[in-house]
Amino acid sequence: MTQQTKNGGDSAPELDLAGRSVGDYRILRRLGRGAMAEVFLAEQQSLKRNVAVKILMPELAKDQAYVRRFHREAQAAAALTHANIVQIYEVGNSDGIHFIAQEYVPGQNLKQLLNKQGTLEVKLVGAILRQVGAALYKAAEQGIVHRDIKPENILITATGEVKVADFGLARVIAPGADGMNLTQVGITMGTPLYMSPEQAEGKSLDQRSDIYSLGVTCYQLLAGRPPFEGDNPLTVAVKHLNTEPERLEKVRGGVPPALARVIHKMLAKKPEDRYQSSSELLRELREVQKSLGSDAFGSDPSDWSIAELASLSEIRSSGIQELSDVMKTSAVTVYRRPSWGKRTVMIGGLVLVCLIFGVALALASKQANLLDIPPEQQAELLPKLGRTAQEQFDFAMFKNKNLGQDQRPEFFASVYRNFPMDQSEENRVWGLKAMKQEAVLLMNHGREQDALRVFDRMAQQQDIYVEAKAFGFAGKAICLKQLNRIPEAEQATADASRTEYLNVLREADPEFAAMFETIRGQLTGQT
Repeated sequence: MTQQTKNGGDSAPELDLAGRSVGDYRILRRLGRGAMAEVFLAEQQSLKRNVAVKILMPELAKDQAYVRRFHREAQAAAALTHANIVQIYEVGNSDGIHFIAQEYVPGQNLKQLLNKQGTLEVKLVGAILRQVGAALYKAAEQGIVHRDIKPENILITATGEVKVADFGLARVIAPGADGMNLTQVGITMGTPLYMSPEQAEGKSLDQRSDIYSLGVTCYQLLAGRPPFEGDNPLTVAVKHLNTEPERLEKVRGGVPPALARVIHKMLAKKPEDRYQSSSELLRELREVQKSLGSDAFGSDPSDWSIAELASLSEIRSSGIQELSDVMKTSAVTVYRRPSWGKRTVMIGGLVLVCLIFGVALALASKQANLLDIPPEQQAELLPKLGRTAQEQFDFAMFKNKNLGQDQRPEFFASVYRNFPMDQSEENRVWGLKAMKQEAVLLMNHGREQDALRVFDRMAQQQDIYVEAKAFGFAGKAICLKQLNRIPEAEQATADASRTEYLNVLREADPEFAAMFETIRGQLTGQT
């Protein structure tokens, strides 16, 4: 590993890795530098996609405490699967280089945007606030406090999608969490300009501290400066503890008083005086948006995404608890035929879902006659309701969970029907997940011939989609055996038994792998 010295006489070295491979990742160029790591744009060679690779600085890699903290960061962030959180793909060590591979978000962070524009439009700040709030809700739900919310750690794409990055100071607050004190090893906790008062005092933190830091960030986005500034970190910290910020309405004209009240409540000195959760913050923000008009934050309140709506506590009422559960386990498949238990119809939940997605109330009235509709027409009951393939997938999961024994495989077909897989990599990923769910449900309903067609399409994917091909070949073998098409079943079994497919299958879904291996054993006994 070679190093270069930065221009201007700064002796701090920069890693020179351009053109090198670190694990599965070919380094393309340097993106930036943080307190612990340098960040590079890289190509994941197996999947031919761009990723961001964070590499622990060599001098820190010599200290095992830093190494543990570096890996702890990845473990905490990897647990957070959410549309507004930068996704972690892998953490590893290649020839002594400790790295984290994560989602690459083309665009810029809010600090860069502020440097160019000075302040941001009110509607953009509202959109940022609600998306970051949704991300913090997801983190708090899993007992994680970010601890370093600031403009540099909030990324925004050209389309306005917001992603929270760098859970490097994240701390798992669950009792007995392993490594929970690693965040304190030689690293300044947070950034003074955005620290909550309790963080400045070294007190214990919860999600209300992140809400405060988000309030500071939004204040700066609107005012063009943070609420507190000073010549040194101590001066700033004292102001966070003792000084009230100047009212936003006075600093910048045109800031709606209702939005200013939200931000100033986020900046309350005492945690108990702030919003007690991201859910409470987002409920208030949604009411503000309704009161200001549909386009106040660049969209109508009914256009909030599933990720944002799931942050509202009302989502947990009535039947909508199912949606939150589905979003946590959206890739979970039931392989045994469902038990014929009591069917639960949650009318209040369905009505709220209809409200969320702007579906006419007439749709709810059709649900009572769902069983009378031919299967080939049932996919039409699930039109393009999500803004992304993932949201459409989540909604298909939710709808089927409410149907109990009458789950409809066709609902999953709506994912790749409305979001064609050849249009983007994201569409393909979620389309293949939907195909897996669809095919297994078809199999559970005794529709092996229909399931076979879906599994065959999965098996025909490009070689880089190893998991899809593994499930495709294994599913084909199971269906063909059930249809008593033994020679074809034996060929599909041979295809699925390739080492790379079998290993992926066993790791991704042991139960499905066991089902396939039972079929393989039966076929071996017949030959």
